[in-house]
Amino acid sequence: MSNGPRILLLGKNGQLGWELQRSLAPLGEVLALDRQNGGDLAQSEALLARVREFSPQIIVNAAAYTAVDKAETERDSAWQINATTPGLLAKQARDLNAWLIHYSSDYVFDGSGEHARHEDELTGPLSVYGASKLAGEDAIRASGCQHLILRTSWVYAARGGNFAKTMLRLAAEREQLRVIADQIGAPTGADLLADLTAHMLSACLRNPQLSGSYHAVAAGETSWHAYAQYVIALARSMGAPIKVAADQVQAIASSEYPTPARRPLNSRLSCDKLRRNFGLQLPHWQQGVERMLTEILK
Repeated sequence: MSNGPRILLLGKNGQLGWELQRSLAPLGEVLALDRQNGGDLAQSEALLARVREFSPQIIVNAAAYTAVDKAETERDSAWQINATTPGLLAKQARDLNAWLIHYSSDYVFDGSGEHARHEDELTGPLSVYGASKLAGEDAIRASGCQHLILRTSWVYAARGGNFAKTMLRLAAEREQLRVIADQIGAPTGADLLADLTAHMLSACLRNPQLSGSYHAVAAGETSWHAYAQYVIALARSMGAPIKVAADQVQAIASSEYPTPARRPLNSRLSCDKLRRNFGLQLPHWQQGVERMLTEILK
């Protein structure tokens, strides 16, 4: 039997949930759920019944509706999973005197300007997805429960699909690629996010005053275009089959690649508050991407 707190993890098979199963294990007894065994955020009544049954001291919600473009036409589903149910989970956490850990997105901002956004800056989502994530944040804060809301960006993992894998597949098939160059952010590994969660949660259990909203992304910044160039060059140096020439990854504007949901051009997030309150170091985004590529290519 574990002497640590009971931790309920939702979304166990997602990129982040998979890593959280590892990072949370030393902290306590982890019950990890997916949609098939009672952890479906679209079925809030059944989910809340499972929460009451397990009576956790910590709820970690790594489940979300992430189909950004589909959300424009599936608003009800996005809202239920990203806003309504997280709000209900927060009320349940408050009633159980439990912590709620929840993940949000750079999409809560309008993407204007070129500076890194701080946690308390004005929001202005451009899409249904972004609006649903912001509504989820607001519901959690309004509940009065002890919480950590981690806003992040451009999440990837070795497990499952990601931008880098897509670029490598296309680079092996084509002689030329066109990639958006006017959206700026920080690719953030699910493994880094999971490790940050465990460290922050451990600190919060000792000092509940650390409860609140934090930006959590890798250090540095890049564009999707420069990210693609970095991935392709690194993969080529590792001997991966790359057909596209180094100078044939062309930079394009977002306006040349229209999507149903508008993306923020500026996804820079300042992590000063996280560093200050928790004393944690955020590695440069290239470190995590290199590690991920090494894992999938060697």
